[in-house]
Amino acid sequence: MTEVESNRQPILGHLSELRNRLIKGSIAVVVGAFASFFYRQEMLDFLQQPYLDVTGGQELVVTGPTEPFSIAMRIALFGGVLLASPVLFYQAWAFVNPALTKRERKWAFPIVAALVSLFGLGVAFAYWSLERALDFLLNIQPGLGILITVEFYVRFVIRFLLVFGIAFQFPVFLFGTAAAGVVTSAQLAAGRRWAVLIIVTVGAIVTPTGDPLTLLLLSAPLYLFYEVTIWLVRWILRK
Repeated sequence: MTEVESNRQPILGHLSELRNRLIKGSIAVVVGAFASFFYRQEMLDFLQQPYLDVTGGQELVVTGPTEPFSIAMRIALFGGVLLASPVLFYQAWAFVNPALTKRERKWAFPIVAALVSLFGLGVAFAYWSLERALDFLLNIQPGLGILITVEFYVRFVIRFLLVFGIAFQFPVFLFGTAAAGVVTSAQLAAGRRWAVLIIVTVGAIVTPTGDPLTLLLLSAPLYLFYEVTIWLVRWILRK
């Protein structure tokens, strides 16, 4: 076997492992979406409740014959991602697991549990923030009539929830860099100003609304996570 062929084998092995993990994650999403499809109306009612509270019960509208089908599929897929999130995070961890040392692998369950918990916490916090963000956005300019389609609103809300859920993974990856020896608690503490700048800048880019209230609602807990992570690195990792 030539050197090129020997180098190709690990690459092909990694690609095969990645494919298997993606297939398993996709199956979990499809199963979750299938289950969520039967509760799509309850999910839609839940998602639009903050809007109804802000507007005093004004209904969302449909402007085309294909929108109800599109909305049903989008809500089912969103539910599938939520239900499959433990599987998705586990598959991601299982993919990188072979490259880790025996000492690092002992973090498997705590890391996956933290990823799932923080994702759920982020989505829940986003839902709590949604009514406040809508109240700010819809009432900042008085004298305007409100006419929003269901499809636009559902897309907006799903993105809003997912952005918070994904952003709340931040402390796990920060802790992981410390566990890998890339940074220490002292370096993290010394970099607070840069952390604030990065959090606010990235938050301004990824927030679906771009308004200062939503940016504050996203940035504040992320910086709190940053401070908590410094303490955890110092206390657990002794670094």
